[in-house]
Amino acid sequence: MNLNNELKSGIIISAIGKYSNYIIQFVLLAILSRLLTPDDFGIVAIVNVFLIFFTMLIDLGIGPAVIQNKELTDKQVNGIFSFTVLLSILFSVLFALMSEPIAKFYNNDQLVGVCLVMAVALLSSGLNMVPQSILLRQKKFLDVNFAQILSSIISGVVGTILALLDFSYYALVISAIVKNIMLFIIMFPRTKLKLTKNILKKDLNLIYSFSRNQFLFNFINYFSRNLDNILIGKFISTKALALYDKAYILSLYPNQILTNVITPVIQPIMSEYEDRKDIIKKTYLLLSRLLAFIGMPLTVFLFFSSKEVIFILFGSQWEGSVATFQILALSIWIQMILSSTGSIFQSANRTDLLLISGLLSAFLNIISIIVGVWSGKIENVALLLLIAFFLNFIQANYLLMIKVFQSRQIEFYKILLDPLIISSFILASLLFIKFLFGHWSMLILFVVKALVSLIVFLIGMKVTGNIDIVKKILKKQIK
Repeated sequence: MNLNNELKSGIIISAIGKYSNYIIQFVLLAILSRLLTPDDFGIVAIVNVFLIFFTMLIDLGIGPAVIQNKELTDKQVNGIFSFTVLLSILFSVLFALMSEPIAKFYNNDQLVGVCLVMAVALLSSGLNMVPQSILLRQKKFLDVNFAQILSSIISGVVGTILALLDFSYYALVISAIVKNIMLFIIMFPRTKLKLTKNILKKDLNLIYSFSRNQFLFNFINYFSRNLDNILIGKFISTKALALYDKAYILSLYPNQILTNVITPVIQPIMSEYEDRKDIIKKTYLLLSRLLAFIGMPLTVFLFFSSKEVIFILFGSQWEGSVATFQILALSIWIQMILSSTGSIFQSANRTDLLLISGLLSAFLNIISIIVGVWSGKIENVALLLLIAFFLNFIQANYLLMIKVFQSRQIEFYKILLDPLIISSFILASLLFIKFLFGHWSMLILFVVKALVSLIVFLIGMKVTGNIDIVKKILKKQIK
């Protein structure tokens, strides 16, 4: 099977699984947002910040390194898996011991119990790391997606029942544990992994160079992506954190729905072409072009429909998230394209440049978050992050086009011109609708905006000739 067909096949399988999974998660989020309060979500959001940090410590960049290294034997993989199991146990115990310090830092005794239960979620999450990487390495995308869908359904049912039984924020925590356990039960037997006492340093050294740079990137990226939650929860309020987190997560959904279907497929397939930078470059430009055609019009639509989206999905109690979501919506197209760059760096075996990009991103994001939190408004945090995302977009593409592909940057920015023109037409149409029909009911107004945006998008694609170009891209054989 050639590269283009492998990518399309992998993306189609990934899309079916991911979209099904996202629909399930989205429905669950909409239900729980009405059953639980913003304060409930705020408490879990605080603990999630620390959970993500400890998960990163367990990972150590090992997952992507296992995917990249095609020469690992079964015995070596078993040793690496056993090593991650030990790490999972160690850091889960440490996380549980951190429950009281975390509670004292936020002056909230409720966090103690949540942290203790979340330690179980951390352990179960760590156990899944290598099994999932092995399945992706073997390009068994169908198995991974099946596991994610089934685990999401079961955990969603459990979470909803617990919320109805007034378990409050524990409904969210226990639901996460159930999902991780189900993932392990489904994926582990398909990998034929075995625990072993023979954890050899030389086996770990085989992935050390790759995993080291990946881990350092993840470590830096963690603070640039989660410092806002840490500081908002501490210096503004738990409720403000919940409102901000809801807007932020919602702004990530288009990115997750689209690029998270593609990025898990890129590295397992493109890693075989790490010596053919021309092929990786063509793939990157192709993906960026398609993502821009989707991301830019979607950005415009969600900016003008932010209130309708929040109210329809989560209810009026989340009105405080509207302005923040409107600002973050402007970053959607940027984050969609940016999210694919990590896999491209990995595929080219340039995690050193990925680390440099992560350092620059972290610096810009952290400065933006600190200044925004200092102002005392979550809207300011969002606005400054938007600026940081745009600057990160520029530096990441500079490193790829100039340093990795030895090409000119203008070659990349040319692919953004037509998506920008089409998005401008959608912007004008939505301004017209807002001026004439702003008094209509929220649901009807949302439907009208969606239909008009879709029609203008399709006309724009046809007039600019991009419908035919996209068809050719999808059929094109990358040589």
